Amino acid sequence: MIFKQRTFFGEAPERQPAEHPAELERRIAHYLAVSPGLDAIDVTVTCSGNTVVLGGTVATSEEAARAEEAAAAVEGVAEVINHIEISKVGTG
Repeated sequence: MIFKQRTFFGEAPERQPAEHPAELERRIAHYLAVSPGLDAIDVTVTCSGNTVVLGGTVATSEEAARAEEAAAAVEGVAEVINHIEISKVGTG
């Protein structure tokens, strides 16, 4: 198997500095995706500076709390604003 350096049209992809909001969003989204007991497929992450806004839907209030805790645990996050809603699907 041959591994090549990743490129985009022949040039190395631009890396954002760690403090850049897009990089922080990427790290938080990854952390949410791998957090146990959390289905974050419908969770959105938006950063403004080091403030994070979580949106979207999850199945339970426990998952919403886990998402907030996970986002707060990422290095560089100062504040988490949780606007995640609980899904109404299958409740009756």
